[in-house]
Amino acid sequence: RRALTCACETLARVRLWSLHPSLLDRAALVACWREALLAQKVLAGGTVGYTRHPQLERFRACDDPLGAVGHYLGTLADEADARRYRFDRTRIMRPDAAPPGIPVTEGQLAYEAAHLRAKVAARAADWLPRLAGEPTAGTSFVVEPGPVAGWERP
Repeated sequence: RRALTCACETLARVRLWSLHPSLLDRAALVACWREALLAQKVLAGGTVGYTRHPQLERFRACDDPLGAVGHYLGTLADEADARRYRFDRTRIMRPDAAPPGIPVTEGQLAYEAAHLRAKVAARAADWLPRLAGEPTAGTSFVVEPGPVAGWERP
């Protein structure tokens, strides 16, 4: 029972950020890398868990879901390189994928920025100045007007 409870709690906290990876603090960047690798495994049919997670909807909606998550992972790895972290790029199934142009709304970006600010305030307050101003989206995304995404579970 305990393992099942822990797995459910973990899934509830999964966050595939739409924000540009340069905005993510260390903990968010590392967690996002790990969770995006899991998303890639799900989209490749390599696991039976996590398959209905709502944040995967936007990757599944792409013409090439594995390419979309591959590009997304590449952007996370680029940011890791810039910070001199070591993310294993050999784990990306489609490392040369083109930007997928996943739609993300201004409302979703604002929601994610507020969510990240709250997390950072509690764990790495020195990172907060980097989160001032309008949030920018990662290069896998195309910003459009609109509210918080329907798949978001606030």
